[in-house]
Amino acid sequence: QVQLVESGGGAVQAGGSLRLSCAASGRTLTNYAMAWLRQAPGKEREFVSAISRSSSFTYYTDSVKGRFTISRDNTKSTVYLQMNSLKPEDTAVYYCAATERSASLVAAGKVSNYYWGQGTQVTVSS
Repeated sequence: QVQLVESGGGAVQAGGSLRLSCAASGRTLTNYAMAWLRQAPGKEREFVSAISRSSSFTYYTDSVKGRFTISRDNTKSTVYLQMNSLKPEDTAVYYCAATERSASLVAAGKVSNYYWGQGTQVTVSS
């Protein structure tokens, strides 16, 4: 089993940037595809981005393509989400998640079982 801890959230103005980190412990990170999901107030949790075990494949929801970049450093057991050109609609709690399924299945919305972090708040003001 893997334990996940997110950090890096905060409050920024529109157009600003944040870098989220997800530190993993327990089972080796290379056993998992990793993902970021978010949940805005009053809305369901939604997929943001996913990355395969070896970083060969990355996936993004359409609304963040060209603005967000997911990456991972397996030697540091850490996954990142670089968020640029932030918009007020990016405001949400961002969750790091690990799955033994593939990143492509995550992006297709076909994974329901994850190991979750506690979440980190991102607030973007206009």
